[in-house]
Amino acid sequence: MGLTGTSTGTGVLSSCDGILKIEKETSEDKVIALAGNPNVGKSTVFNSLTGMNQHTGNWPGKTVANAQGKYRYKGKNFILVDIPGTYSLMANSEEEEIARDFICFGEPDATVVVADATCLERNLNLVLQTMEISNRVILCVNLLDEAKKKKIRIDLNLLSKKLGIPVVGTSARSGKGLSHLMDAVWNQTTELSAAKPFRLTYDADIEQALATLEPAVKRAIGEKLNSRWVAVKLLDGDEKLLTTLKNYFGYDLLSNPDVAGNLVKAKAVLAREPSGKTYFRDRIVTKIVDSCEAISREVVVYEKAEYAERDRKIDKILTSRATGIPIMVLLLCGILWLTITGANYPSELIADGLFWVEDRLTEFFISLSAPDWVRGLLVDGMYRTLAWVVSVMLPPMAIFFPLFTLLEDLGYLPRVAFNLDNFFRKANAHGKQSLTMCMGFGCNACGVIGCRIIDSPRERLIAILTNNFVPCNGRFPTLIAMITMFFAGIAVGPLQSVISALILTGVIVLGVGMTLLVSKILSNTILKGMPSSFNLELPPYRRPQIGKVIVRSVFDRTLFVLRRAVAVAAPAGLVIWLLANIRVGESSALTQCAQFLDPFARLLGMDGYILMAFILGFPANEIVVPIIIMSYMSTGSLTEFSSLAQLHSLFVSHGWTWLTAVCVMLFSLMHWPCATTCLTIRKETQSLKWTLLSFVIPTVSGMLLCFLVAGAARLLGAA
Repeated sequence: MGLTGTSTGTGVLSSCDGILKIEKETSEDKVIALAGNPNVGKSTVFNSLTGMNQHTGNWPGKTVANAQGKYRYKGKNFILVDIPGTYSLMANSEEEEIARDFICFGEPDATVVVADATCLERNLNLVLQTMEISNRVILCVNLLDEAKKKKIRIDLNLLSKKLGIPVVGTSARSGKGLSHLMDAVWNQTTELSAAKPFRLTYDADIEQALATLEPAVKRAIGEKLNSRWVAVKLLDGDEKLLTTLKNYFGYDLLSNPDVAGNLVKAKAVLAREPSGKTYFRDRIVTKIVDSCEAISREVVVYEKAEYAERDRKIDKILTSRATGIPIMVLLLCGILWLTITGANYPSELIADGLFWVEDRLTEFFISLSAPDWVRGLLVDGMYRTLAWVVSVMLPPMAIFFPLFTLLEDLGYLPRVAFNLDNFFRKANAHGKQSLTMCMGFGCNACGVIGCRIIDSPRERLIAILTNNFVPCNGRFPTLIAMITMFFAGIAVGPLQSVISALILTGVIVLGVGMTLLVSKILSNTILKGMPSSFNLELPPYRRPQIGKVIVRSVFDRTLFVLRRAVAVAAPAGLVIWLLANIRVGESSALTQCAQFLDPFARLLGMDGYILMAFILGFPANEIVVPIIIMSYMSTGSLTEFSSLAQLHSLFVSHGWTWLTAVCVMLFSLMHWPCATTCLTIRKETQSLKWTLLSFVIPTVSGMLLCFLVAGAARLLGAA
């Protein structure tokens, strides 16, 4: 189930003048912000405490997802808010901005920062930044079991003394330490804390500047916010934060003469150093990093000098320039082979079950003496189309998404981004686009939603506009059928599926190449700009939680995508049946349309029926081949052949050659996004212009490529 106000019993996110807060049910409820770097087990802590396994909803006005849940402990209700994973609160990205604003302005009663015990030094950066904002911070050192395996010991008591805040060790996967964590949260939110949190001490001139500015800030804002942190940010000159402060206070802090005057004096203290916001921020960051290193040296003991030696050895192979890309391609080929071979039997079972239901529906309408057109419209049109979509989409997604999520849980996907980062950088695109591209293999709509992880609006648009160049599972059946009938048919048995997987991998590599090419063109034309930098963490390899991975991938991805596809397939079935059964003269409207399109389709190496099938397949790509069969046989309803050999004979009898199959594959790879993806693009971009462009770009690319291939083959006499 999803995270909703009904399911959790909690309040909801609200937005007042851009300030995001949680509405409590009662004044006794305590709001706890759950922060942390990506890949530290933050969501595992959240799910273990709240019993939720879903991540749904967006922050008001944002595209970044949120989750919240309720946990009752010692008679009190705690509302846990899983804020976006981030490495810093310097607000260089949308995630960092949301995390900072919620901790600072969302008025949580306490903030739990989850850190990875295997790389504590790097995680302390976020801890120290959070402590600058809030005095009520609890450090949860998670993954102690992983640290133990790597022979890493952490003195939690000494760490607590150094930081001046509660520190709790946990292994969230097994639930160890979570009760102690809630004890610390309960104490921090219900008792007056006598602890003195660690305070960063900056260079002498920065401290002098803060001493000049902070008293004026404190007089202006009182106890609403940490005056020292606000003074640092005023010296930093973060324009977004200044706007948020203005919304929060209801007035411009810089309009206060006392604050403005002392800010000028404070900046004069720093004037003898190189000017500029970047230099000031670099000095702040350097001090934070130095402090993290100093604390880590005292509290962390590495019993093995090379505690990450195994990960480094694996990375030397998986991220090597020589072997990284080939291994990545082989893994893709293996996943596709498993998807192709594994989906056949369950797909057949589901189809048999759904078409058995169709027979019963037909008998039901006959028993009611319903008109033939009513039965045809509802059963042969709408229901049969739905049955095709479900039986063809569900098994591949149920295999592909868990495999994809297993690689994600294992820690391999960041290595994919590392391997492809250089290619996307040369295309002036974002390295994270490689991850959103991978998501598109399962479903382009999911890939578009995944583009939220890209911070730059320009680069996010590039990723959205090019995501359709990787084939989704809805296009796999068409590609696999063409490959098997016209190219892999020379082999028999298991070898046939291997050859199909290899050729399909080649088709996908072509799609990746087109993604890079079009990204480069877009970045040099309508979306000009240089690629932005980003932090790419290569997390430790971990044993994936297979059970949770399967549940998460099925509910979060498979059923989510299937629900959207079914919503657009039902009305599509009605339209297809009407076109196939409404007579215009001596032929159906479908035939008339196909004949009209035929001259243009011949230029693309296809025929009018094929192009019409792609047009009618706009709601769901899975129904393209059934529409072609229906058109050739003039049955008036979607039809399935019992074997690919029979289907091959039907296609050949209607003039198909290897060139036709190639052009169908190319057009299937690069034609317009399906209706589900278009709706998702419209929702994500909030722009009809970008939605139309996302439709036009692959369509023009596919038509141009088919035209060139067909023309070249005819010119050379190969067709």
